[in-house]
Amino acid sequence: MSNSIKSIVVAGCLGAAVLATAACSPRPAPPVTVTDLMEDRVSLDGVLMKCNQNDSKTRTDVDCVNARIAVERLGSQKDAADEAKRAAEFERSREQLRLSQERQRQEDEAKNPKVDAYHLPLVPVEPPPPPQPANDASPPVARESNQ
Repeated sequence: MSNSIKSIVVAGCLGAAVLATAACSPRPAPPVTVTDLMEDRVSLDGVLMKCNQNDSKTRTDVDCVNARIAVERLGSQKDAADEAKRAAEFERSREQLRLSQERQRQEDEAKNPKVDAYHLPLVPVEPPPPPQPANDASPPVARESNQ
């Protein structure tokens, strides 16, 4: 029986060693989130380089998918910023055009003042003379016929 007790103790120690080494193995790193990649451009570049080196991993690896999504979102943010900049430039140029047209209108009004009909002097208006009858040369009038 001493052999069997020794073998049980050795098997128990061996099992404990296996469990200890398995428990001490490093846990797999959780996938990097899209927001983390968007905030840290260096790690985004590193993940993209890793994904570009191994094409088979690119479609299935969560890090690669998140990196692609982060690149797309960063690109759309840049487009939105460009659009806002163009809109601000448009508003500036529109305001300049409005101001120049207003100045031109004021200059035109200064050259040609408007006539105010309510403050004109009163002038008596004579009615036109009645038309004079012409020399009995009136057009023929239809008279009764066929009786």
